Amino acid sequence: MELTTEQQDMVKVVREFVDREVLPYASDFDHRDEFPEAMVGTLRDLGLFGITIPEQYGGLGLDLVTYALVIKELSRGWISLAGVVNTHFMAAWMIENYGTEEQRERYLPRMATGELRSAYSMTEPHAGSDVQAIRTKATEIEAGFRIDGQKMWATNGLRAGMVVLLAVTDPEAEPRHRGMSAFIVEKEADVHDQPGLIVPPQLKKLGYKGVESTELVFDGFVVDRSAVLGGDAGLNRGFKYFMAAVELGRVNVAARAVGLATCAFEAAIRYAQQRETFGKSISEHQAIQLKLAQMGTKIKASELMVLDAAERKARGERADLEAGMAKLFATETAHECTVEAMRIHGGYGYSQEYIVERLYRDAPLLILGEGTNEIQQVLIARRLLEKHAL
Repeated sequence: MELTTEQQDMVKVVREFVDREVLPYASDFDHRDEFPEAMVGTLRDLGLFGITIPEQYGGLGLDLVTYALVIKELSRGWISLAGVVNTHFMAAWMIENYGTEEQRERYLPRMATGELRSAYSMTEPHAGSDVQAIRTKATEIEAGFRIDGQKMWATNGLRAGMVVLLAVTDPEAEPRHRGMSAFIVEKEADVHDQPGLIVPPQLKKLGYKGVESTELVFDGFVVDRSAVLGGDAGLNRGFKYFMAAVELGRVNVAARAVGLATCAFEAAIRYAQQRETFGKSISEHQAIQLKLAQMGTKIKASELMVLDAAERKARGERADLEAGMAKLFATETAHECTVEAMRIHGGYGYSQEYIVERLYRDAPLLILGEGTNEIQQVLIARRLLEKHAL
């Protein structure tokens, strides 16, 4: 794929930032599970919080392909850094595409600068891939809506000053998804306990450290009617809005996987040429060459699938099949590459002194996030049967 000059320049800037300020320090932040405040500040300075927000609202106004390329580069350094941007991006995309003009003018300029960061929340303790099973309710009252329920795995859930969430507004609706609405919920950033909302201590995770994943416990949190995404016209249409955003989320996760796999491959092929056994570098052993060949080939295929899905979505075409395939293939490739990178490193791959240990812990998140790969295969099969129906 031939990139435009603008795309090449943006990718170059992000790549240089990752090489200079992320890769040398990411593992230290990961091991301390510390939020990378300075790195996030640079993301803000580069305008990445507003990368796809239209220029009229203060953003860079770039396309989804450029966004995917940027996420790949950030994830080559550290997927947690890409996670800080992603939920914010999905929330901004939903407001841009489904919000009222008043909502766009109110939120997008502050989101573009990073002054206002957003979380994005569907998942609940009993509802992951089965989104229609959510129980969080938004009950209409005189002041607007009262939100009650528990959300789970909200990336940026504590530090964000806003969260776009899905809640049930018509419990009697059939099918159930027709009774759900999306809400733009403003909250206090970095506050665990505020009226109607408790943010418990962040969840402890195998990997994906440095960025918080939290619960959001709503108990009588009140928002006015202007918080409904799309205004009155958006009432009970939230499920549709979130599913459209999930396509973007899957492109994002796939791009993250390509970046992580690329990092694992670069570490492995570099080490293979430095490490010697039996009088020669291990890169001269055929067993290692076979691993490198498989890694390089699958990473290339993954990248092309990601770009294809991003292009389709950018053109306004239906892209759930392509996004799902990209997510499935790229994330499985990333997991495989981290394992192979560890095996190429031998015992050193198990040490925290080498980067592959971190990559190995980060990779499973991508297999599980935005719909597990088991669910993903079912959705892909359904779309294929739909396309090829007799």
